[in-house]
Amino acid sequence: MTITKETTPAPPPSAGVRKLSKEERFAETGRVLNVFSHGFLALWAVMIVLPIAWIVLGSFKNDSEIGASAWSWPSKWSFDAFGRAWEKGIADFFLNTIIVLLGSVTLTMLFGSMAAYVLARYPFPGNRFIYFLFVAGAMFPPYLALVPLFFMVDRFGMLNTYHGLILVYVAFSMPFTVFFMHSFFRTLPTAVHEAAVVDGASHTRVFFQVMLPMAKPGLISVGIFNVLGQWNQYILPLTLMQQQSGSDPDRSVLAQGLVNLMQAQGYAGDLPALFAGMTIAMLPVLVVYLSFQRQVQAGLTAGTLK
Repeated sequence: MTITKETTPAPPPSAGVRKLSKEERFAETGRVLNVFSHGFLALWAVMIVLPIAWIVLGSFKNDSEIGASAWSWPSKWSFDAFGRAWEKGIADFFLNTIIVLLGSVTLTMLFGSMAAYVLARYPFPGNRFIYFLFVAGAMFPPYLALVPLFFMVDRFGMLNTYHGLILVYVAFSMPFTVFFMHSFFRTLPTAVHEAAVVDGASHTRVFFQVMLPMAKPGLISVGIFNVLGQWNQYILPLTLMQQQSGSDPDRSVLAQGLVNLMQAQGYAGDLPALFAGMTIAMLPVLVVYLSFQRQVQAGLTAGTLK
């Protein structure tokens, strides 16, 4: 007699449950990450916009309105605070900053692009060593070199001078400029360079008339970064742009001058004038960035593609 064991068949899978494919799971993960990234960017935008709006509104208020409410609209829209800030030294600070940046950014872009071009297009013994030496310089914070830098600039007699601060800005901006432009020059087509050399163009002419115009997006991008970094610099001008005697002219830049203006006012501070001075300091860099926003994005992406 044979005993057979009955097995209960497995229940059929539910018609409403379907296993997602690999592409569908990837799309779902992408949507989640997209929502997270957009939420983070929105939060970051709020953190940036709110202080700017507070400063701009404060420049149109009086002292009592600033103390009463930070976000209330001014009772009277007046530019008097901007005039007072301009007369209290913002005009001189603004002029000093423009002079320093014209020299430092120009020299940084010129020397940085030349060094990056040579390192990217001309192989020679020690090429990689020099390149990594520049990269290592970008990792060195300037705060560690303030004391020896002060004595070095003092020995050259360049304390509280435009050219002293310009040379220091160039030295600390060169590593990032070379690093950025090096990768950009490597993406440029070699055929154009070779055709110019075959036509008899010198190395200098190839660089200035052929390769440099082709690297315009990268130059604009790294130029904007240098302008922003040097415009907002505080610790270096605070160390190097100090008056040595009462007869020396005050060559303070904007970031340094705004702090000096706040400290000089003491308890009888003119907050609207101070807010107006900060608005004047922010306005040029905002205009420059918004004007070249597309070029900056194009330069950042072009340097990563080949």
